[in-house]
Formats: sequence, structure tokens, C-alpha cells
Amino acid sequence: GQTTTRAAAALCPPSSAAMATAADRFNINSQLEHLQSRYVGTGHADTNRFEWAVNIHRDSVASYFGHHTMLQYFAVAENESIGRVKYNFMQKMLLPCGLPPAPQEE
Repeated sequence: GQTTTRAAAALCPPSSAAMATAADRFNINSQLEHLQSRYVGTGHADTNRFEWAVNIHRDSVASYFGHHTMLQYFAVAENESIGRVKYNFMQKMLLPCGLPPAPQEE
């Protein structure tokens, strides 16, 4: 899809992007497939918009947990304790984007 094309273009240096040969494109695609098979958050060819959004939200919340100053910022902004902010974020980890959409008939 479009995400795969953008990711493949990002792996290519700008000088060789315009002059990519078939071998270069194969190499880039094989590198991208390797990354996608190795790391869950990078998606794959069949990743839909909902799954991608869930990964982004969960990665963000995990980052907030790892950076205590971000938790402090959210606590001050929401006028809540840090423990309450952590609890609310943990609740968001379950269904960060709501229920998944119903499968579409093709």
C-alpha cells in the first residue's frame, strides 16, 4: 500500500532514489519485509488503518510511562495525581481506539 511505498522511499538515500534500479528496489523491499517481520509496530502489507492507529497509540502511552517527566506534565495539565494518570493510561492501553470496526464484505 501507500505506507509501504513511503517506508521504502525513506530507506533509500535521496541521491539514489531517483535512479533506483530493479535490484535496488528488490533490496529495499526485502529490507522492509525483514523489519516488518521482526518488529510488531512496523506493520505489514495487510495492516489496516485501525491496527496502525492502535500501534501508534500504544507506543505513545508506553513512551509516556517510560518518561516520568511526561507523566508529571499530564498530571499537572489534568490536575490529577501521577498515579491516577498512570491508571488512566493503563485503561487506554486496552482499547486505545475503541472497538475494532466490523469486517467489510467484499
